[in-house]
Amino acid sequence: MKPPTFVRPLSDPEWQAIRAGLRSPDAFTLRRSQILRASADGRLPSQIADDLGCSSQTVRNAIRAFHAIGTDCLREGSHRPVSARPELDGIACERLRALLHRSPRDFGKPTSLWTLDLTARVASAQGITERPMSVESIRQALMRMGIGWKRAKRWITSPDPAYLRKKGLATV
Repeated sequence: MKPPTFVRPLSDPEWQAIRAGLRSPDAFTLRRSQILRASADGRLPSQIADDLGCSSQTVRNAIRAFHAIGTDCLREGSHRPVSARPELDGIACERLRALLHRSPRDFGKPTSLWTLDLTARVASAQGITERPMSVESIRQALMRMGIGWKRAKRWITSPDPAYLRKKGLATV
């Protein structure tokens, strides 16, 4: 069984930061300050959790965060995952743009119109992406490039000389 977790001895600036946190209007800062003060007073994580109405894991997380980053743990951090990044990097986005400028028929598809689902499948088959992407990932990649999906659908052309007139895209 592991010994209980306590905060290390606190310096004067750390005590001042904790006291200031006890007066904070932010609930996160207040809770963390209460946990650190109680731990510095020698209370066990389970006792602190019972008093504050939280789990003992929350108390241990606060103490570990204090040991790792000091009083900066009194400020709430981002909830965004560290690994969150776009599926497609700049080179892959440019390859996707080039793909959309071609007809799906060039890739053996029975249609001349791109859909987001078809784009995702062809991009995966062409090696633009390592694994199959969702429709939403394709849409977001296009948006990052400044391309709305409706605009991308209008890239389709026809060998018919009257194509623009028929589609109403040009005045003749």
